[in-house]
Amino acid sequence: MENHNQTSTDFILLGLFPPSSLGLFLFTLTIPIFLMALTGNLCMVLLILLDAQLHTPMYFLLSQLSLIDLIYICTTVPKMASGFLFGNKSISFIGCGVQCFFFVTLAGSEGPILMSMAYDRYVAICFPLHYPIIMNRRVCVLMILGSWAMGAINSCAHTFYVLHIPYCRSRAIDHFYCDIPAMLTLACGDNRVYEYTLFLSSVLFLLFPFLVILASYGKVLLAVYRMRSREGRKKAYSTCSTHLTVVTFFYVPFVFTYLRPKSLRSPAVDKLVAIFYTILTPVLNPVIYSLRNKEVLGALRRVAGRFRPTTV
Repeated sequence: MENHNQTSTDFILLGLFPPSSLGLFLFTLTIPIFLMALTGNLCMVLLILLDAQLHTPMYFLLSQLSLIDLIYICTTVPKMASGFLFGNKSISFIGCGVQCFFFVTLAGSEGPILMSMAYDRYVAICFPLHYPIIMNRRVCVLMILGSWAMGAINSCAHTFYVLHIPYCRSRAIDHFYCDIPAMLTLACGDNRVYEYTLFLSSVLFLLFPFLVILASYGKVLLAVYRMRSREGRKKAYSTCSTHLTVVTFFYVPFVFTYLRPKSLRSPAVDKLVAIFYTILTPVLNPVIYSLRNKEVLGALRRVAGRFRPTTV
């Protein structure tokens, strides 16, 4: 039996899969999903960068969403995979802090990015003539920088706290990455004030953007309903449904994990739900945006044509 009571400052990540044949089978399913997510999001970022016709606010924001998903899987999956394959489940104190920082930054940035994308669609559909003025390049850049800055500042505060509280119990984190709520269960003393702060932070970075997104799409759907052009209505519905699908995949697991009462939390359930926003959502987002978007498929053909060898 493993002894997870460490005297060093290292933490132990108990991982996602049990050390059994079933765990090995589930792990083998994770690797191709990880590679698909890595390839899909990297392709989306490069495609938007290389194709001039995709240099619009909507696609610049989409590139940031793909970048977030790309860093998500690189932050959590490689360490989980090495721990399962080689049995080295320990992670240094600083390494755990770095993982916390990146994860919280990404989670805090994605909500504002999705909110910006909803605002972009609201302006494009409700104020089409003013769209180039309202959503100019400067505004788009400020939205992106603001989203990343808010996520990073929020992450610095939380990471600083979890690295400076005393840990007096087992150093075994019942998760496959350094998740702050899972780390708090190992801490000494009364952390109720910080737990309330964490809850308020989740409300600010999850619930508030979600309400703005709902308000934006409420007005968008009303404007689409009033459209006379059937083709315009169809295109608007397609764009909105794609974004709302991505919003659902992001918000449902995050809200379930971070906004439900502590008394209802379970390490096993938390790990299961975390699979959605760290592994499954990053692989689904590029598929949703590429397969249901003629502009992305067209850009893919154009960029592929540049690298196709010409016949003499």
